[in-house]
Amino acid sequence: MTSFLAEDILEDCISFALNNEIDWTRDNSSPWGIHEDDMPPWNSMRGPVFPRGGVSGAVVLNGENLISWGDFRRPDLTFSVAKTYLAVLCGLAFDAGLIRDIDECVETSLPGIGFDSSHNKSVTWRHLLHQTSEWEGVCCGVPDQVDHYRYLSFQDSQYRSNLQKGTKRKLNDPGTYWEYNDVRINQLSLALLHLFRQPLDEVFEQRILAPIGCSCDWAWTPYADAHINIDGISMPTLPGGSHWGGGVRISSQDQVLIGQLLLQKGRWRADTLVSENWINSMFTPSHLAPYYGYLTWLNTDRILFPRLPESSIFAIGAGGSYTWIDPELNAVTIVRWINPFHAEAFMVRLREALITLGT
Repeated sequence: MTSFLAEDILEDCISFALNNEIDWTRDNSSPWGIHEDDMPPWNSMRGPVFPRGGVSGAVVLNGENLISWGDFRRPDLTFSVAKTYLAVLCGLAFDAGLIRDIDECVETSLPGIGFDSSHNKSVTWRHLLHQTSEWEGVCCGVPDQVDHYRYLSFQDSQYRSNLQKGTKRKLNDPGTYWEYNDVRINQLSLALLHLFRQPLDEVFEQRILAPIGCSCDWAWTPYADAHINIDGISMPTLPGGSHWGGGVRISSQDQVLIGQLLLQKGRWRADTLVSENWINSMFTPSHLAPYYGYLTWLNTDRILFPRLPESSIFAIGAGGSYTWIDPELNAVTIVRWINPFHAEAFMVRLREALITLGT
């Protein structure tokens, strides 16, 4: 009886997701993304975008594939979920000793790549991962100013301003102000490229995706002009999202495996791909933004999703792209292209089904 009830609830919540697709065009005839909110001349595409699929997703419960829906094998842009993937790459660098101390200034080990000014020289790796760096400059052809006065819906009103996003503001000392800023994320990606001295998509595939059994049908695409020369080889600086195009295209089926790796604290079967200490740090609330760890969203005080457990962990991208890790239920869920206004209702319904399955 319980099993039939759970199946009914699962079917109901998946129908709910399918019936609440985001209203972005599928064929990209009107290019979607958040670049359109930027001030000129920064409101144009710099990398490719692609037609999208419909609502899709997958759930892994207790390490086993439970259910999937939609075209879950289709690689689609995942926008800022890529930021969490950059945090995983930082973990690989830290575990290998390429990042010696998370609180070391980036300029100490990487002089000459944009951290040398009197303001930027005190920016640390932790600042970049927490989005508190206040880094100033131009990366991949876009200045940090483009995301000044950018606010997210759940941020406290005391941080808001009536000024238009992209209006230049006076910068604070690194580590004293939180701002969701895509240019600074790209600057972190550039720094990682200099550490690994290898394209980051190759590192990610060799060290993460291949060991956990992801498909080869994925890509991490740069902007058209975002290449630098390292050791005589042209290498791309990969964006941590798709704000101006480019970014990660990957399937729900592969994303759920990455989420499972995070749930398992970096372990996959008998191997440790990323240290548990690093994963725990990713999931630790930052002081200035308790809903944020290392480029990973947290539900501290249930700020993001009031009806979900505080222990919930997320990678979130524009376009209704969610990786949801529920440690209490030992579950990982991917849902993509859902209307963000209905995402919490979907996850609440799904959690009810998962609890029913466990009783």
